[in-house]
Amino acid sequence: MLPFDPDEVRIEPSKHFRNLRMRKWDWDVHDLREALRKPVRVVARRWLKLEVWVRKGGSKKLVLCYYRGERLVLVITGTEG
Repeated sequence: MLPFDPDEVRIEPSKHFRNLRMRKWDWDVHDLREALRKPVRVVARRWLKLEVWVRKGGSKKLVLCYYRGERLVLVITGTEG
């Protein structure tokens, strides 16, 4: 489903996502990686941008960018619901 293996890429949360959502959800990068291992739904929106729905402590939607050349996943934001 995902165009990358969560265990093989570098995952970096944006400052906004880290300070607002990850703190509220009491997540760290390991929790983020674990949630990306079993996505419920993945929708490609643009060339780099993906919307990923996960279930970890409830239903959450993550918006992320995948940079294939750098093997980097940048998590931009997330929502609950």
